[in-house]
Amino acid sequence: MPTDTKRVRGPEVSQSPSLFLCKNAVKKSTASNDARVDGRQRGQVDVRSVFVRCGLISQAKGSAYIEAGNTKLICCVYGPRETERKDETDMKSGRLITDMRFAPFSCRERGSWIQGSDEKDLSLMLLESLRPGVCLQKYPRSQIEVNVMVLENDGAVLAHAVTCASMALVDAGIEMYDLVLGCSIRQEGATYLIDPTFLEENGYNLASGSRENLGSLTVAFLPSLNQISGLQSDGEMGEDTLTGGVRTCIEGCFKLYPVIQQALSKAVRRKAPPSES
Repeated sequence: MPTDTKRVRGPEVSQSPSLFLCKNAVKKSTASNDARVDGRQRGQVDVRSVFVRCGLISQAKGSAYIEAGNTKLICCVYGPRETERKDETDMKSGRLITDMRFAPFSCRERGSWIQGSDEKDLSLMLLESLRPGVCLQKYPRSQIEVNVMVLENDGAVLAHAVTCASMALVDAGIEMYDLVLGCSIRQEGATYLIDPTFLEENGYNLASGSRENLGSLTVAFLPSLNQISGLQSDGEMGEDTLTGGVRTCIEGCFKLYPVIQQALSKAVRRKAPPSES
């Protein structure tokens, strides 16, 4: 059987060393009802520290990298360019294509290079979140491709993918109505965990025995226009709980907004031609 000499393949079955820390993390998180594993508090709008950078990939029209805790994503934008399929050409508006994938080493159990059903669902949610913020009517008969790669999954990947893709679109010079920022929460009874980690997202550190109002919520938000462009909810939550969760996510987006603005300003200054003295 021929081998792929251009790719260094890892073992077919492997486990992340972090798997062996799960038990200790759960014990630490359940020791206090208010404290979380990373030191943040329950029921407070306390997002993880974020590192962002634009323009890392020279081959792409625009690119961005975001790191929130141990969650790491990179995004590339190509286009606008001519639509590949003529039957999908729109004379009045452009076409936005999104593709979100997990690197095989990104999850706790090694995955495959082939795109799975979860990745297809995330790609569709990403498309629905980004489309209201892009001026597609400015690019008729064209397509814009957005590719997101999750390098490490430690929770809230969809929310950070929305933010990373929005920055990459801006870095590519695509006209937009507004930035699109993402934020997610994990609801556990009467309290919530904003920007949850992988363990919190999967309910490994459920402190309360109540099974009411358990679920996850991700919101894509346009901060300048004060509009929601996307909302994805899992689990069972009451109407009041869901409304409060949306408001919490919006507040989290506003906390992230100055950081994204500063990163984009630095990217613009780096691309600006040197001034003539």
